[in-house]
Amino acid sequence: MENKKIPRHVAIIMDGNGRWAQRRGLPRHMGHKVGAESVRDVIRVSLEVGVEYLTLFAFSTENWTRPQEEVMGLMHLLKFLIRREVESLNREGVSIRVIGRVHKLPPDVLEELKRAMEMTKDNTRLYLYLALSYGGRAEIVDAVNRIISEGVKEIDEESFRHYLYAPEAPYPDLLIRTAGEKRISNFLLWQLAYTELYFTDVLWPDFRRDEYLKAIEDYARRVRRFGGVVEGRS
Repeated sequence: MENKKIPRHVAIIMDGNGRWAQRRGLPRHMGHKVGAESVRDVIRVSLEVGVEYLTLFAFSTENWTRPQEEVMGLMHLLKFLIRREVESLNREGVSIRVIGRVHKLPPDVLEELKRAMEMTKDNTRLYLYLALSYGGRAEIVDAVNRIISEGVKEIDEESFRHYLYAPEAPYPDLLIRTAGEKRISNFLLWQLAYTELYFTDVLWPDFRRDEYLKAIEDYARRVRRFGGVVEGRS
């Protein structure tokens, strides 16, 4: 990836775990378990090529409506993975952060996340944001409610961003969505205004190193205008 244009911030909608399992006659939780290996690959490649921010859509506000058994299984897997990976991520210089209505998470999961965030808070090589109990509309509503509670009478786009869940993070350069769906599904609605979108039919558990590099290489070939005109192009 030498001399390539690397996205500073990559956001990923990790879709297709359930379908991956169903196609193999496996229970849905197996798709999530194998999908965790894809997360490890994506983090590893991000560190190698120089991505600075990585945001993973891990659990949406809408996901709470799934069968309770599946939700609890996901929460248990999340707790297990954080506990298993945190020391390794810390050694690699990864700072773990969480965005979303995290107060809705089970107390034991939240405690594990807090421990991981505290352990990795001073790392700067890669900022890893886990979107948990997250919804783009919910984030905007929460931002507006904070503005109202502070008695702010007037606001512009730049000051509004300071009320978002992660105001310190630059807006994503590249959004990747797996499993063939071509929509953003209530993810980072404010932040994705000028983000480059990349859709692939590959299911998340199969989205490994080569697929991620393919997405980054596709991004490197694009010309970003941000609403303006690039010289030599119409």
